[in-house]
Amino acid sequence: MIIAVANQKGGVGKTTTAVNLATALAAAGKQVLLVDSDPQGNASTGLGVGRRQRDVSIYEVLLGEALLVDAVQKTSIPGLSLLPASAALSGAEVELVDGERRSHRLADALQSMQCFDFVLIDCPPSLGLLTLNALVAAHSVLVPLQAEFFALEGLSQLLGTIERVRSGLNPRLQLLGIVLTMVDRRNRLSDNVCDDVRAVMGDKVFQTMVPRNVRLSEAPSHGLPALLYDSRCAGSEAYVALARELLARTARPLSKAS
Repeated sequence: MIIAVANQKGGVGKTTTAVNLATALAAAGKQVLLVDSDPQGNASTGLGVGRRQRDVSIYEVLLGEALLVDAVQKTSIPGLSLLPASAALSGAEVELVDGERRSHRLADALQSMQCFDFVLIDCPPSLGLLTLNALVAAHSVLVPLQAEFFALEGLSQLLGTIERVRSGLNPRLQLLGIVLTMVDRRNRLSDNVCDDVRAVMGDKVFQTMVPRNVRLSEAPSHGLPALLYDSRCAGSEAYVALARELLARTARPLSKAS
């Protein structure tokens, strides 16, 4: 299953979710590929892959200059592989704008890799061509949503984009679910936002909520997922629970996004 981890708003825990969920799925015995589709390359850094180790990256794959098999790297985590991002990816949207099948480059590339149980695509914080490639390639979308006042405002725009992609480019695309991130249960605003999101989106919202947790913030600076940096912290435990919930949810047919 190919899952795009997407939200056009930055700072919502999207990369943290992609890295730690991929790690938790690999720990559960799944073969996982994490695709770093963000020019910042934070998912690659968070898995300990330095910039000098990214000679062949998603940029070359999207431009047709390299095969996916030549760009994918094994990580130190058993069962988890990475398609890294390099700084050159920031120019890909301009270079692809007049290219053939510009929205299908990632989907075409992933056709050659059938050995993974899950492919997670960490999208950039925008709704541009890189995110569009991820949505065209994906079976479903996982939306990390920060428990803050304007959460639902940005969500409606993303859901509209998902519907347009499904109508015109990828009819199989569905909303897998929404995961609430950076939740502070001591803060009444967080509780109110969580209640509002559940009232609007119902069972599309995962029961697991990811708390604000300093270990989640510290882990990337050590080139490690939080699950390896501190497996007992509240953030790590939340992503293990989220992986279990995701496995249960993907074992049954998904309903269409509303």
